Amino acid sequence: MFPASLLLLAAASCVQSYELSQPASMTVLPGQPLTISCKVSYSVTNAWTAWIRKPAGKTLEWIGNVYSGDTEHKDSLKNKFSLSVDSSSNTVFLKGQNLQTEDSAVYYCAYPHSDTNQHKSCTKTNLLGYAVHKMEAEEQT
Repeated sequence: MFPASLLLLAAASCVQSYELSQPASMTVLPGQPLTISCKVSYSVTNAWTAWIRKPAGKTLEWIGNVYSGDTEHKDSLKNKFSLSVDSSSNTVFLKGQNLQTEDSAVYYCAYPHSDTNQHKSCTKTNLLGYAVHKMEAEEQT
């Protein structure tokens, strides 16, 4: 069995940022369920929150968006991930089922924005996420 550890990664923003925070680390085993929470500083009933992942050596992959009780998913990931919110604590959740080594990635929650009228050199989006790493089991001799 290959354990997978989850590590927190953060990227800062420089203008009108919203705060998104997640636990520092977690551990999951392949085939087991995973829940990642993301507490946000805005109202989850008034704005979408996106979940994105970045496998090593690959491009960003959109998982889905959640807004109050509404969700949108990438079709190929619908059966693997579910999204939900707790409006009383302004927390969004990404729940994964039966994660395998091909799901190894940095997982981000993000506040998407569409501020097309302002030209700034940086984004308003703070990203926090987890990296799922495969750890090889040592052979016992």
